[in-house]
Amino acid sequence: MALCRCDRLFEENSINEPRINERIRVPEVRLVGPQGEQVGIVRVEDALRLAVEADLDLVEVAPKAKPPVAKLMDFGKWKYEAAVKARQSKKKQASTTLKEVRFRLKIDTHDYETKTGRAKKFLKSGDKVKAMIQFRGREQQRPELGIQLLEKFAEDVAEYGEVESAPRQDGRNMVMVVGPLRNRRDKKDAKKPSSPQRSGGGSRRDRAAAAAKAAREQQAKDREVKNSVGDAMPEELKKMGSSATSSSQAPKPGPKPRAPRKS
Repeated sequence: MALCRCDRLFEENSINEPRINERIRVPEVRLVGPQGEQVGIVRVEDALRLAVEADLDLVEVAPKAKPPVAKLMDFGKWKYEAAVKARQSKKKQASTTLKEVRFRLKIDTHDYETKTGRAKKFLKSGDKVKAMIQFRGREQQRPELGIQLLEKFAEDVAEYGEVESAPRQDGRNMVMVVGPLRNRRDKKDAKKPSSPQRSGGGSRRDRAAAAAKAAREQQAKDREVKNSVGDAMPEELKKMGSSATSSSQAPKPGPKPRAPRKS
């Protein structure tokens, strides 16, 4: 009896898992490489040969396609990663529960603050909160009052959660779902005003670069002014300067010869 049960479980697992390698019994497949590259339509024998050469498995990923799509991959590694993802997803679903907080339309301040504080604790611990307003009698004719109350509740718990499902009418009740705020710290940092910069703006490195650039520009301007002054100098002054230079460079005359004495 136990043997039959094991055989049945093996058959169920075989049905759920994709066909691989020799279990793929079709004449040809549309082959996809290990990196997702499209190889094209090939015979299944050629695809199996490529899988053996690459030390990989041939896995049928789309059996209903024409022809079926098969991919070269490490099937054992793929199964392990899929199982890990499934466990993580299941763990997240189990860790997040839906808590319920009920309000009356004519709720007093103390009761409202108590239930709001309880909702903050739920959100802080990572649970979702279902805020519900129960209408009585003629209160059903004033749904806008319920929306106002739920919007006020959403503002009061905004530090810990955000609205995932807007207020909606559900029979005699109005429901709104608030989820935990995962990136609360990031939102706080984003709301903080940036620190004032020093006069001149920018960091120390930026200011030093700007000062060096200004110095280079000033040097270039000085050179331009000097060149323009030289070009605008009158021709006479240039001649005077050249003559003064030539006279200063000319050799000085030697001493005059003495006249002979009379005997």
